[in-house]
Amino acid sequence: MKKAGILMILGSLLLLALFKFPLWNIILGAPQYPEPLGMDIYLDGIKGVNEFDIQNIDGLNHYIGMKTIPKPADMWEFNVFPTVIGIMVALGVLVGLLGFFGKVSYWWFIGWFGLMSVLGIMGMYDFNAWMTDYGTNLDPHAIMKLSNPDGTPMSYKPPLFGHEKMLNFDVDSYPHIGAYFMFVGMMITALAFFIGKKEWNKRPQKNVEKILEV
Repeated sequence: MKKAGILMILGSLLLLALFKFPLWNIILGAPQYPEPLGMDIYLDGIKGVNEFDIQNIDGLNHYIGMKTIPKPADMWEFNVFPTVIGIMVALGVLVGLLGFFGKVSYWWFIGWFGLMSVLGIMGMYDFNAWMTDYGTNLDPHAIMKLSNPDGTPMSYKPPLFGHEKMLNFDVDSYPHIGAYFMFVGMMITALAFFIGKKEWNKRPQKNVEKILEV
């Protein structure tokens, strides 16, 4: 399964882009800010799109009782996620090499894809849970206390995906470059499964039985 193995290796290696490019981006725009404020979420931390964006966002959040933007040391995810991605890249390359030399079947390719999908869903769930806590667990002694029409405290949770109006801010939350690299890489590994299946079925039956015994 030489073609499938090469695709598996290539798709896995594309995940390395997550160590360079942001995974997610949140932009806050308002009339009083000619330049919107933005946050880029990386595997290992959160950075402002512009130099003083994090400082300005924390300043705004102070008035309504929101927590400051967490630093890498404040969240275990920023220490664990890079390790998890590194392991998945190494595992994907190993599976691809074994597939290239005909040591494993194509099912290993889709197995890696399935595991990476589960980890991705868990990561998004954790990210959404963090934003929920960030936007709803407010300081009761905040300078500004705003409520919904029904009297309940207003939530300032940014959207997980898409656009939302929060007071006079337009908030947009979308995947960034790193997420697109990850998506393309996973699609390539899924393609490796189907190509590997075709290559596997063309192998001499004796070789297939020998590998299955292993």
